[in-house]
Amino acid sequence: MATNLYNPDVAVVGAGLSGLRAAREIQNSGLSCVVLESLDRVGGRTLSMPTKENGKAPVDLGAAWINDSSQTEMFALAQAFGFDLVKQRAEGTSIYQDELGNVTPTPYEMESVLSPEEIGKMDALTATINKFVERADSNNPRQGPDAAKLDSMTAMEFVDQECGGDRVAHSLMATVSGSLLGVSPDKISALQLVHYIKGGTGLTNAISELKNGGQYLRIQQGCQSFATCLAAQLSPGTIQVSSPVQRIRQSEDGCVVETTDGTRYNTKKIVISVPTSLYHKILFEPELPTAKRTLGESTKFGYYAKTILVFSSPWWQENGLSGCLSSEKGPISFARDSCAPKDGQYSFTCFHVAKQGQDWSELSAEERQRAVLEHFRTMFNVVVKDVPEPVQILEKEWAKDPWFGGASVPVMMPGVMTSDAGAAIRDAVGHIHFVGTETATEWMGYMEGAIRSGIRGGKEVIAALNQTV
Repeated sequence: MATNLYNPDVAVVGAGLSGLRAAREIQNSGLSCVVLESLDRVGGRTLSMPTKENGKAPVDLGAAWINDSSQTEMFALAQAFGFDLVKQRAEGTSIYQDELGNVTPTPYEMESVLSPEEIGKMDALTATINKFVERADSNNPRQGPDAAKLDSMTAMEFVDQECGGDRVAHSLMATVSGSLLGVSPDKISALQLVHYIKGGTGLTNAISELKNGGQYLRIQQGCQSFATCLAAQLSPGTIQVSSPVQRIRQSEDGCVVETTDGTRYNTKKIVISVPTSLYHKILFEPELPTAKRTLGESTKFGYYAKTILVFSSPWWQENGLSGCLSSEKGPISFARDSCAPKDGQYSFTCFHVAKQGQDWSELSAEERQRAVLEHFRTMFNVVVKDVPEPVQILEKEWAKDPWFGGASVPVMMPGVMTSDAGAAIRDAVGHIHFVGTETATEWMGYMEGAIRSGIRGGKEVIAALNQTV
């Protein structure tokens, strides 16, 4: 077993976007830093894979979108790294499937499948959600005027109380909580969902593929390129992959970080860039304060998975289709066109979320693939007689990856966010600082939130070390 002892000023645990951005901030200030990553790669929940059809343009099995308006940090990085931006396709005919399996082609705006009365009910719920979102406190969600009320109920109970349990309202809330956080509305605090929507600059933007929306732009080079480019800006040897941290010992003078192979790093400060729900994978000595431990024990990721179907041509575009699918039946919860036309990469990204995804996940790999293809054909056969076979199929179940456990952020049930545990999410513990997209106050759950949290964590460490000089 290795017993090497290294002495960087700071150790960053995790080479996702938040950890890498924190490391860049730290090194740019003149401090030394090591980044310890459990995986054999950088990027965290960004994961770009080349396709067999055209290895030039990868597809994203993880985070996939930015915008050029409110996601200022990500857009600045895209510009600095010279990435090519692809606008999300948002025109043509979409396809909707209800819970009974009935498939309907619709214009791009999916609400057109509803009756005028149903549209009115959906608009009413949207207005109600936005009312609470506007009053929420982004920086301190438990201090908002509605915090206690919202954190006493699930998102489903919120719908029942505010909208009388209407079916249309239930359906909309299930779509929102499932697509954003991978959970059914009865599995999340109404306050956390409102806080998440607030971070996405409102309900419309959080779920939109249009200008200002969270799903407006894709990266032709693949979103993992953000991580590889950030990593390249760090000093040689900074990043140690395949180095899971197993123990952190903290004293008044600093910390000792130990990886699973016994390598130790003697540091002044630590930045933890792992999800709250995975804190238990590290042995902290002394143990974390009660609030921080409770936070880790009380949060759990929703179910999120992707199946990407790669084709030799954009046949759906040639048939006037938007590439937007939405199903209340599953196993495909929703799907989007994920082509990079300039590079001849033509693909569909299918999302499997919440209970639909969990049920699908119980199948074997072969059965999962068959179920996706059958559902895909069923949806498209309404408008396209002969649906081509994909030339490649890629799948990523984030929930089954032991180093992640799901996406997009760990979920809280009622009572957590307004408790001491919820309040502790960004609190440092002695020499240990905490970052990650779930700790952001804007665009949490997105790459933007990860980058902003990394900047915050880096600045915290720099300020703390400057005080000790």
